[in-house]
Amino acid sequence: MSTEPTFSFSTTADEVATAFATEIQGKNGALSALVVFALQLHPVLITGSSIGGIGFETARVIAKHAKRVVITGYNEERLKLAKDAIKKEVPNSDIHRLTLDLSSFASVRKAAELVNADPEPLHVLINNAAASFVDFKLTEDGLETQLATDHVGPFLFTKLLAPKLLAAATPTYTPRVVFVSSEGHWYGTGVDFDALTSPDSEKYVKINAYFQAKSANILTAIELSKRSKGKINSYSLHPGGIFTNIHQRQDAIPVLQELGVLHPDGKPNAAMGQWKTIPQGASSIVAAAFDPRLNDKPGAYLENSVVANDKVAAHSSDPATAEKLWTVTEKLIGEKFVF
Repeated sequence: MSTEPTFSFSTTADEVATAFATEIQGKNGALSALVVFALQLHPVLITGSSIGGIGFETARVIAKHAKRVVITGYNEERLKLAKDAIKKEVPNSDIHRLTLDLSSFASVRKAAELVNADPEPLHVLINNAAASFVDFKLTEDGLETQLATDHVGPFLFTKLLAPKLLAAATPTYTPRVVFVSSEGHWYGTGVDFDALTSPDSEKYVKINAYFQAKSANILTAIELSKRSKGKINSYSLHPGGIFTNIHQRQDAIPVLQELGVLHPDGKPNAAMGQWKTIPQGASSIVAAAFDPRLNDKPGAYLENSVVANDKVAAHSSDPATAEKLWTVTEKLIGEKFVF
């Protein structure tokens, strides 16, 4: 690029993808129908791709530059709708889909097995899917659903795909892992390890679990970058306040209304701050995945598509907490995550 791109609150995912089109298209590798969306010769995997969310917007934008795109989610019908929508806009795109339930270790292992069966490496993993503001429920593995889907499942998925990511490294390219977090991490007190290891319905508060999960995303990105010792660069981000399909779920609406995020009629409350469009919200994901200026900033936190480490709460950037979270999560999945 002859001129360094500049990004702001209003920058869209389309604009970021266009700015880094060369980066997106420049990695070697052919793809099969995996749980990935891949840019032309550049394998990338994203979780959570339903219409109405920033994961779908990310896939839609990148499909314009892609040879093959494979989208993921736990609902097969919604995945089909997402695929059809992308194909309608980008007829020549090669779209594939695969069902993935991050709240289930078995589903995560099955999906990872399919990805690892492909002979080509994986360049970018984007952990986008989340189960925000859900009622208390234990997963089949005995974990609280929100923390399982937003943190433990992605941790296991990343661990299982690490060899595939490491295989993508070259002297000039370091593979990336992206965690979609939120400024909401500020409003909590960090990770509650008791809630993570010994979930209790009597102590469960939806919004607190959300804050904890978003703190865990940031801490995991920091610790992953540290432990890989330069072999994998990991980033987290705040996409912005965005009115997505999450805000329209019946179990989430009362929580968001209580916080003042939504009006009584379910519409976004502008008094809580400026809202982004979905295209604007997806921009930081694309930047975290492809901006080459992040190469020497492993573990960074992004907002408005630029580094914003000063906006991370102390409880979500503490090295000792990050190390403890890693060790505790290893015990939960029953596997060591080493490089």
